[in-house]
Amino acid sequence: MNIAIITGASSGIGRSFAFMIDKYYELDEIWVIARRLDRLEALGAELKAKVRAIPLDLTLDESYDAFAALLAEHKPDVKVLVNASGFGYFGPFAERSLEGQLRMIDLNEKSVVALTYHCLPYMTAGAEIYNIASSSSFQPVPYIAVYGATKSFVTSFSRALNREMKPRGIRVMSVCPHWCRTEFFDTAVTDDTIKYYNFFTPAEAVAEAAYKNMKRGRDVSLCGFKIKFQVFLVKVLPHSIVMSVWCRQQKKPV
Repeated sequence: MNIAIITGASSGIGRSFAFMIDKYYELDEIWVIARRLDRLEALGAELKAKVRAIPLDLTLDESYDAFAALLAEHKPDVKVLVNASGFGYFGPFAERSLEGQLRMIDLNEKSVVALTYHCLPYMTAGAEIYNIASSSSFQPVPYIAVYGATKSFVTSFSRALNREMKPRGIRVMSVCPHWCRTEFFDTAVTDDTIKYYNFFTPAEAVAEAAYKNMKRGRDVSLCGFKIKFQVFLVKVLPHSIVMSVWCRQQKKPV
């Protein structure tokens, strides 16, 4: 049984990846994972492929055990894995709850590692892993410090694992979108700490660009010239300057 697995599929970028995969890949099933079963079932009704809705909270360790057991029971050939679960929690580090920030680390980092680890035994040559990071992964970002750091982890992990998996013919790519108008902001933004958003990219465009970049053999996917140029500047400028520019944009002390 050839399958794709998508976490965070109930909304946002994960949902857009579900439609992209349904469009481009020939599969027996698409397994969609998120907390909200009703959202997953509604998504399944919109896709052409057969959909298996799997309600799991990936901040909980027992969810990883349940996922591993499901793989062991069905022994699928995992052709595509999309790790899109994650959330943001913006604001000054010392003023945000420790519980919320640790939960963000669990979902943004730990779930990526756990699901990838459990899926690899069921992947063969030609399989692909899309890990959703962020354009924030290329720089330290004051006032979204933990979020940015989690996404730096995802990009570093993905690129290193891509090199490790080369002998097996398995591709791993970090997808680094810029701001997208999704439900992400419902959780991430609780006040006006972050005031400036230079531009937004549609989630559908992020998924389409990721597919094209995967086929081009890249280990990082950026969507559009604007973000590519911004990331280029972030790479060549000292991070002290990059952080100062960001703080000025957000009207914070430099």
